[in-house]
Amino acid sequence: MAREVRKNIRKPKTTMIWIIFMAMFIAELLIYTWFRVQCVGIGYETSKAAHLLQEHIKLQNNLKVELASLKSPDRIAKIAKNQLGLKTPTPAQVIIIP
Repeated sequence: MAREVRKNIRKPKTTMIWIIFMAMFIAELLIYTWFRVQCVGIGYETSKAAHLLQEHIKLQNNLKVELASLKSPDRIAKIAKNQLGLKTPTPAQVIIIP
């Protein structure tokens, strides 16, 4: 009978230890899962930002090409002659500043 009493006394202690270990294990799994979800989410955001950066670089390059074509001296001369009615100055109209 003394042995049975000892087993009954130890059983609640071991059960409590097992419950603590299982709670710690489940908590670790939940924390690990949360970290992994966050990591995947950040990976998606990084990929999306990289794609957006590439689009902006393409847009910037297109705008640089358009700016270069708008600044073209031939285009400006054509607009000056056709739309504004400007003409090339005669030598008498040219004033040289020393």
